[in-house]
Amino acid sequence: MWQVLCWNMVEKAEYTVVREIGSVEIRRYPSLIVARVEGHRDGAFNILFKFITGGNRQRAEVAMTAPVISESIEMTAPVLSESDSMSFVMPKKFSMDTVPEPLDDRIKIVEMPERYLGVLRFSGRWNSSIFEKRSGELLTILEEVGVQTMGSVFSMLYNPPYTPWFMRRNEVAIEVEGG
Repeated sequence: MWQVLCWNMVEKAEYTVVREIGSVEIRRYPSLIVARVEGHRDGAFNILFKFITGGNRQRAEVAMTAPVISESIEMTAPVLSESDSMSFVMPKKFSMDTVPEPLDDRIKIVEMPERYLGVLRFSGRWNSSIFEKRSGELLTILEEVGVQTMGSVFSMLYNPPYTPWFMRRNEVAIEVEGG
């Protein structure tokens, strides 16, 4: 139980709720710096974890933050496919100039611009069928009130695997047109 309580004290990406639509929040996220691994979904967490535990040019440890973001990234032409990715949000004390430099070339440091997200939060287990069900709920609610979405639904997970299922914070999100 102590591990769960300690995890709840990690830095979380800041956001402002600009609108509530039933169980969905429209949030404004400021620009965020993330460490991203694309195309290695099964091993991405371990690749990123190694980076934040000193596997970088500066041998610096980077505090774990939440959420861990898992999404499909639409690629640009001439590549016309999507790539699964996992991202760790970097602590807000870092800028693009001060974030440690990865040793592993599969890790890209990316600055995500400010954006608005429609987010559905829930607790419990996480698997692909739950993701599909909750994604459908999110999209239905947003469509019913005429909120325009962009891109694909993605997940934001806030807890480590040892957290009891009933205490886990999970979210599905999609980018929406400004607040």
